[in-house]
Amino acid sequence: MLWNLQAQTVELGWDFYFPVIVFVVFCSLAIPVWAAIGAAAISMLLMSGTLPLSLLGESLFDGIDAFALTAVPLFILTGDVLVRTGLSRKFLNVAEALTCWAKGGFGSATVLVCGMFSAISGSDAAGAAAVGRMTIDRLVESGYPRPYACALVAAGACTGILIPPSIAYIIIGLVLGISASTLFIAALIPGIAILLSILVTNIVMNRIYAYEGGGRMTTREWAVNLGRSLASGWYAFLVPGIIFYGIFSGRLTPTEAGATAVVVTIILGFILGTLKFSDFPAMLVSSAKVNGVILPIIAFSLPLAQTLAIMGVPQGFVAAVTSLTENPALLTLLMIGILIAAGCVMETTPNIVIFAPILKPLADSIGMHEIQFCIMMITALGVGFITPPLGLNLFVVSGITGESILRIASRAVPFVFFMLIVVLLIAYIPAISLTMLPDNLK
Repeated sequence: MLWNLQAQTVELGWDFYFPVIVFVVFCSLAIPVWAAIGAAAISMLLMSGTLPLSLLGESLFDGIDAFALTAVPLFILTGDVLVRTGLSRKFLNVAEALTCWAKGGFGSATVLVCGMFSAISGSDAAGAAAVGRMTIDRLVESGYPRPYACALVAAGACTGILIPPSIAYIIIGLVLGISASTLFIAALIPGIAILLSILVTNIVMNRIYAYEGGGRMTTREWAVNLGRSLASGWYAFLVPGIIFYGIFSGRLTPTEAGATAVVVTIILGFILGTLKFSDFPAMLVSSAKVNGVILPIIAFSLPLAQTLAIMGVPQGFVAAVTSLTENPALLTLLMIGILIAAGCVMETTPNIVIFAPILKPLADSIGMHEIQFCIMMITALGVGFITPPLGLNLFVVSGITGESILRIASRAVPFVFFMLIVVLLIAYIPAISLTMLPDNLK
């Protein structure tokens, strides 16, 4: 294949195609993604000769030797401590008190608590597991079919990478050299928009199928109920409050906010008597397992992305695409299609590290702001968490309920549709992503 970009010519041969085939075959054989990426990176380095293979070990460690990445295990640990201390159930109580007056109130509460949990843990899978265990049985008791209840939790948990603080924004900021704090600020409105789209979808579906009735109560009764819930669980909101205030005020970096959140959550657990020193080994092991999935992917993806850049693949991709059309609207739609397709078959972390450097030049060529590009990319990839064949959230809720993945996926279609509408709005209306930024960054 021959790609032309102005005076630059990029010719791809087997030094590109063979590693791609290796990656696809390894993934098809259910080999861990980090190993598939590593095999592709090593074979590409050997065949292309762009970088000495002797530098691979150094590159692996240099790639993850970043202060920003320290925030990842901290937020994961915060989410784990939150569940073990029972603070996550306080969020559910408050969310239920907020929505109990409306028809479909507990379904709406489930979506809200997904957003609350996401604002702390930054992980969608953790949110799906934690919220699913608390709510799915109660959703079924309220009248929701079990596959739909699973789909609701899976969709709500998608906000794990969309509402800041988010591990995905930390990673894309590292890859593209953009401040994670800036991305967190920019992602606030888009993240809330996705949460609202899921909330509205559930309300519409509940109206159509009458899954759940609503408790009739006066404004006074609602206020009293909400007041009681806040009085018994207000301290749980100290954790997201510290994270949001610290990051959005600029007083704390994401890493410092994550560390502070861990300490505060642990202290609250000891005060409440729901956390013991004997719980620490299990918490640390659990968080380490999740972190151990993410970091090897980043480590092997970075030298692969570096090799692709040296081979001129991003520039060649831009040239190939713009030779077909230069219409910015169509090119934006093409990027969204690529990202959603990638999100359907691969996890967010490798998608970010591989596709961000390739698609960023295309976004630059049509004048898209780099912050808007990052928000659009993460949001589009987030849709992949409830779309087969991978659909990580589908697997998580299926694992904790035993429900068929295909049955859950079929009930998730309306959520996917409304989330795609938000993705399109983010892609074509820059203000959604840039409104919260200071003027010097817009």
